[in-house]
Amino acid sequence: MGKTSPPKKAIPKTTTGKKANYRKTSKGAGMTSTGVKAYRAANPGSKLKTAVTESDPKGKRAARRKSYCARSLGQLKKSSAKTRNDPNSRIRQARRRWKC
Repeated sequence: MGKTSPPKKAIPKTTTGKKANYRKTSKGAGMTSTGVKAYRAANPGSKLKTAVTESDPKGKRAARRKSYCARSLGQLKKSSAKTRNDPNSRIRQARRRWKC
């Protein structure tokens, strides 16, 4: 039998205060660095990283951005027409933050 990974532990979806794990939609959506640290503490061995937000990333960071942008475009296409056409939806804001 194949090796199965243990179930992922959820972290609180807070968007306010110093311990906010997620950004508000108006701030670009996505996880904060605090949220990434909390997730990695709850899920040892995780390789979760924060968004690639610089203008011209190089190497692996550029590849991560390209991969995220392609993946999130698929999510955007599968979402409802309301979400696709709303410039302030979470997926649109996250894509803007990643500079997709």
